[in-house]
Amino acid sequence: MAAKAPEKAPAKRAAPAKTAEGKKKAKKMAKAETYKIYIYKVLKQVHHDTGISSKAMDILNSFINDIFDKIASEAARLARYNKKPTVTSREIQTAVRLVLPGELAKHAVSEGTKAVTKFSLSHHCNRYRSNTTVFFNTTTLH
Repeated sequence: MAAKAPEKAPAKRAAPAKTAEGKKKAKKMAKAETYKIYIYKVLKQVHHDTGISSKAMDILNSFINDIFDKIASEAARLARYNKKPTVTSREIQTAVRLVLPGELAKHAVSEGTKAVTKFSLSHHCNRYRSNTTVFFNTTTLH
């Protein structure tokens, strides 16, 4: 029977930061960004008397993240194909048409166009901004 290798000692943790009085200061944990509050708001707009379980909420949140990644990746690919350094609303719209099926793509494009128009009109006071562009670094999106 072979001898066991000695176990490594656990890594040392950095001492928590202290305040001026010498008390330990609690570390702030970074909160993961989710779409849960927005899912809940939409649910209440559509069915105000209906609730949703946390498991169902996690599934919907995961679904939205997945669709976002697919659309962002496709938009980045389109920008790269056209040798453009930025992803604009045009690439997003084309990516939505490619990723989403039929009628769902039509509704998504319609809602997206409405949102960009509303945003552009609310920022019309800036005379130097002639059109609305969403900037993404296309090299980091896969």
